[in-house]
Amino acid sequence: MRVLLLEDDPALNDLLNDHLMDKGYDVTLCTDGQVALEYLIDEVFDLALLDINTPSMTGIEVLKTIREEYKNQTPAIILTAYQDTKHLKDSFESGVDDYIKKPFDLEELDQRVMKLCKHFLIEQTEDVIISSTVKFFPESCQIKIGEKTKNIAQKERDILKYFCKHKNRVISSEELLQNIWAYEEMPTDATIRVYIKNLRELLGKDRIQTIRGIGYKFEL
Repeated sequence: MRVLLLEDDPALNDLLNDHLMDKGYDVTLCTDGQVALEYLIDEVFDLALLDINTPSMTGIEVLKTIREEYKNQTPAIILTAYQDTKHLKDSFESGVDDYIKKPFDLEELDQRVMKLCKHFLIEQTEDVIISSTVKFFPESCQIKIGEKTKNIAQKERDILKYFCKHKNRVISSEELLQNIWAYEEMPTDATIRVYIKNLRELLGKDRIQTIRGIGYKFEL
């Protein structure tokens, strides 16, 4: 799992980095909000841990920018020493998924990370039931339809995982691009349409609806 950590306190930065690496995560460290923003725009992460009080941009400003301007839905947890409700409210209004007040135990962080992993199918190893006859196996890039198992491409797997995370809401092509592809490997809209077409052939045309002029809606 790729984690972006924005924390400008050297001691806490080192502690969290060591702990997350011990858990087997691939961690990118930032001490500056603008740098963290650039990473989140250019690369794909499974999770972002954002301190509020950081140079250049606060963690809340970083979060609000990626959510509103870049349609980036990377799961995020705010880390903060603030105890007031205003920062809590601002964080959730900016699109945060969870909020931890300092000081906190590493076990608490682990539990909150695990909760988001389960909710957003991060490092999903179990099958996802799409219907009574269709199951999706993210780890092996396979879809089982009845008794037949079909292999799918890695990016088709990533798109289907994203659809499952955000089922029953409209998702634009821009959002898919920002959340699945790194900046330097961005595909064309035509490429995305091919991936969607392939998934429709397996899952049925009605499962992935095209919302004309807006994007796609995955019915689950």
